[in-house]
Amino acid sequence: MNPYVLTILLSSLGLGTVLTFASSHWLLAWMGLEINTLAIIPIMAQQHHPRAIEATTKYFLTQATAAAMILFASTTNAWLMGEWEIHQLSHPLATTTVMLALALKLGLAPVHFWLPEVLQGLELTTGLILSTWQKLAPFALMIQVAPTINSSLLVAIGLLSTLVGGWGGLNQTQLRKILAYSSIAHLGWMVLILQFAPSLTLLSLSLYIIMTSSAFLTLKTNNALTINTLATSWTKSPTLAALAALVLLSLGGLPPLSGFMPKWLILQELTKQGLPLSATLAAMTALLSLYFYLRLCYALALTIYPNTLTATAPWRLNFTMITLPLSIITILALGLLPLTPAVTAMLAL
Repeated sequence: MNPYVLTILLSSLGLGTVLTFASSHWLLAWMGLEINTLAIIPIMAQQHHPRAIEATTKYFLTQATAAAMILFASTTNAWLMGEWEIHQLSHPLATTTVMLALALKLGLAPVHFWLPEVLQGLELTTGLILSTWQKLAPFALMIQVAPTINSSLLVAIGLLSTLVGGWGGLNQTQLRKILAYSSIAHLGWMVLILQFAPSLTLLSLSLYIIMTSSAFLTLKTNNALTINTLATSWTKSPTLAALAALVLLSLGGLPPLSGFMPKWLILQELTKQGLPLSATLAAMTALLSLYFYLRLCYALALTIYPNTLTATAPWRLNFTMITLPLSIITILALGLLPLTPAVTAMLAL
């Protein structure tokens, strides 16, 4: 893609998200979401491959549907209650419709079906943008409207997402689909605690973005798209293969890695709020996700690739790649757990 065109598209992507962040009026927020969607579509379709075009079409249709639902809900609220402000969303029909529209935007269960299919059709860099940056604007709106939404609906969507995210990734062999289900599960954890402790949701989102970026950049460096390809990673870079296994365990939420921090604090907060059953169910669904992360770790670190393979196993990394972002993000994805007391003190302020 032409660098000038790419610069314009990435600038528009940033502009759409910032516009949604800064808006207090539903029409401005809707406009930001639309700019965001229209900016990423050419980036998604730049491969000119049938799978990429299919993924782009599916993404466009789902995002357009969600945007139309948001417009419908905000117009309904303005008609019935006389308010266009995001914070003044008060009619039950409008709040439920907005919640479902934002769930569709993010890929939360039960409207998650588009996310694994879309992510599977994209290259890893575009998939990284879709899994991280594209979640920011809808989450900003969700945090603003969360106080007006029925808490039972939020907890139900959160638990269903963690369950679907764990269950759906069990039998997958494609790494992009596994990361899509991982994304659904993590978003479920964030929505689960959204109404009780919004600061914890932001902490979880930050750590999710760090860990997912590290996972995507590792896969891009190794040029791995399936579990079988992942098994050849140790021949290219043993150090990176070992770190990738730790990043996957961090995504699974194992101590003493960074991913344990948000799960620990969320379970603690749910128990404080008198929801021990929800906390137990969330912890049990995390075990499902942990299984497929361990499966990837097994392929990555404990499997020797069969020597009878006819294809040539690539053994040398492309040293022209910039590895500094990967190094920094991987360190953050693995080593932030000791900062938990500082983080809890900041959240208490």
